[in-house]
Amino acid sequence: MLATALAAFSASSLAAENIAPSSWNTSAELGAIATTGNTEGASVTGKIDARQELENWSNQYILTGYFKEDKRTSANGQAKRVRSAQRVLASAKAAYKLMEDGKKLFVLGTHVEDRFGAYTEYNTIAFGHSNRMYKKHDNVFELEVGPGYFSGTRATGATESGFTIRGAAALRWRLSPSAMFTHTSSVERSTSNVHSSAEASLSTKINGTMQMKASVVARNDTNVPKGKENTDTQTSVTLIYSF
Repeated sequence: MLATALAAFSASSLAAENIAPSSWNTSAELGAIATTGNTEGASVTGKIDARQELENWSNQYILTGYFKEDKRTSANGQAKRVRSAQRVLASAKAAYKLMEDGKKLFVLGTHVEDRFGAYTEYNTIAFGHSNRMYKKHDNVFELEVGPGYFSGTRATGATESGFTIRGAAALRWRLSPSAMFTHTSSVERSTSNVHSSAEASLSTKINGTMQMKASVVARNDTNVPKGKENTDTQTSVTLIYSF
């Protein structure tokens, strides 16, 4: 689905690139925790967020990953490392700029693999309309809504698919010259499940290219297999390098 969405808009994006030079804004963030002693383990979280501004198009590509390993000792005293978290998300969004400032038509494709989640695989493709509801200096609030289609594999191995209605919101608020608060959320409603996610973060500048970010991410599914929780949360502190 992700490949189809990208291919559908690649020709238009290249045509726009011939009219005006592209402008890329890319950030890479990384956080890691290692513990030793009575509790031993390691976890790594990372994200790449690449945005491209063309004359008629705004494109965004995101890749995130979270991995965690713990050292456990069996009853016979043998120690081994066990993977306890493994989640990867890839998404691509192409938005066509309309005549009215702040309004766009977009297509979005996402692919999620979560080894220990309620859904071990979740794919979405959505179309819709994006509207900038507020903008003043660096403070921006945007909404988007539209239909979509999803397919997923539950932790039990059962597969499901169907049409969805998707809504999303994004807030970016400048607290000071060196501090920025951001909040993003999305909700996908289908006949069998409501899939939602939200992230709130506070980032502060260290220098011209480096930032430190503290964030909380929450993901929720209303219909999950027995033995799985409805909500997963992740709190992290990461370093961001922008280029």
